[in-house]
Amino acid sequence: MTIVIVGLGNPGKEYEKTRHNAGRNAVELVAQQEGFAEFVFNKTTNALVSKGAIGGENATLVLPETMMNLSGKAVSAFVKSPKAAKSLVVIHDDLDLPLGTIKMAFGRGSGGHKGVESIMRSIKTKDFARIRIGISGVGKKNQAKKVSGEEKVIKLVIGKWKPGEEAVVKKILKKVAEAVYLFATEGIESATMFANTR
Repeated sequence: MTIVIVGLGNPGKEYEKTRHNAGRNAVELVAQQEGFAEFVFNKTTNALVSKGAIGGENATLVLPETMMNLSGKAVSAFVKSPKAAKSLVVIHDDLDLPLGTIKMAFGRGSGGHKGVESIMRSIKTKDFARIRIGISGVGKKNQAKKVSGEEKVIKLVIGKWKPGEEAVVKKILKKVAEAVYLFATEGIESATMFANTR
């Protein structure tokens, strides 16, 4: 069964280096590291798609070209059954995690993430793997700094990385790519153990 790896973000130049596109950037890095073909726009699914292999396992990389909260539409074209969902990895930004951390989980709720909610609705299951990339400032005890108020949240989420953060982002995206490799070659347990260790 082909592994489907989806990177969530918003399409368009203005969102390119924003926090909200962390998932999308991680999948672009996977494509680069694993020598995938160029992403090609697929009209039917409204997504950029690239096919290749990760450690000998067939994989399809998907970058939905819809706004974040409509991501499910693109994913449902590639994941047509609950069984197929077990080979799906969705990578996205997460406000509840501080920058420099990632968490991998399987079969969890959306945690209020609109892109993830859209995917769950479209494929009618929450039984798939997700890698959450922390995008918040680091507060006390290495917890995410809480941001309150819709305007502030939006500003943070679609804000660009600060120059001082870029090195951390680079490092963490590499870790995500490694977790994806482990998922493809060894399965969810190895990948989760690796992703969830600091």
